[in-house]
Amino acid sequence: MEAVVKKETNTPDIILLLVTLILVTVGTAMIYSSSSILALEKFKDGQFFLKKHLFFVFVGLIIMIAMTKIPYEQLKKVAYPGVIVSVVLLLLLFIPYVGIRRGGATRWLNMGVFSFQVTELVKVAMVIFLAHLLTRKVHHLKKFNRGVLIPLSVTTVIMGLIILQPDFGTVVIIMSILLLMLSLAGSRITHLMFLGAAFIPVGIWLIMHKGYRMARLTAFLDPWKDADNTGFQLIQSLISFGSGGVTGQGIGDGMQKLFYLPEPHTDFILAVIAEESGFIGVTVIIVMFIFFLLRGFMIAFRAPDLFGTLLAAGLTMLITMQAFINIAGVMGLIPLKGLALPFLSYGGTSFVMSMLVVGILLNISTQRT
Repeated sequence: MEAVVKKETNTPDIILLLVTLILVTVGTAMIYSSSSILALEKFKDGQFFLKKHLFFVFVGLIIMIAMTKIPYEQLKKVAYPGVIVSVVLLLLLFIPYVGIRRGGATRWLNMGVFSFQVTELVKVAMVIFLAHLLTRKVHHLKKFNRGVLIPLSVTTVIMGLIILQPDFGTVVIIMSILLLMLSLAGSRITHLMFLGAAFIPVGIWLIMHKGYRMARLTAFLDPWKDADNTGFQLIQSLISFGSGGVTGQGIGDGMQKLFYLPEPHTDFILAVIAEESGFIGVTVIIVMFIFFLLRGFMIAFRAPDLFGTLLAAGLTMLITMQAFINIAGVMGLIPLKGLALPFLSYGGTSFVMSMLVVGILLNISTQRT
């Protein structure tokens, strides 16, 4: 007789919620601090970016709360449609005047009054899809053809469309999440090693094939070799970290944001935090993301079913891996990838999708066996 799994409804994970709210609060303050001069110069309104971000915060909180009320099992219904929509949206990017090109990449859809970063939705859709598909195929995952090949094929198509934008950083994140979820679902270690070994030479080829990726690599190794061009961003970021010292210059008193540090309110917001709040401020941010990682995986392993475990683990990996890639890149530990820092960087699509992820995690945390 098959055992019945009983689910108990509990309060959402308070620690995960508090960590998120702390990061959102810090992010809001630092977006204003880092963007006010730029906004005044460009839009004649020092609060331009702050006002837009506060709107995103409002929308994000509403979506987060809504997702805590919708049972996560209902997400299975959007797993396959989500992948189809993802492919369609990624293809739309290549239509002139529909896809918006910024910074050498076509990642945004022109929606008229606003733009939409497609890959932010695609990453979440892929986690939901993989969680549902791997749950259905759990008894076949020991066999490559029946269990691994289909999720790998779909993921490869998605990654292929993303690399054409181009967006190498997102491809690395999606591939890493696929390997994690395959591992948690019970795939053979030999299959995982094969996939990892196959991805490494492909990744090396993609880096060698594009000159700007090689330029980023050489700039990461020696940014002062080309200080006025490829190494400029990293050098300005490192100056911010050095200027901040232990306690920082004080919130609002940083100098690098005054047209020295490119994109101070988006990809490089941690550099502004480093200059204005010092080593202490950066440490707090890193600790917050470590807490997010620990609580997210705790939610995953306490989930009442495999779908919940895979979903929570994949979404946690999505947030924290992007965070640590951004942090490491801005600190000069790895090549820069152009990824936003979740909850902290300015960007409506990224912020709203991150809050949606938190809502799903909180929903899963309310149920346990």
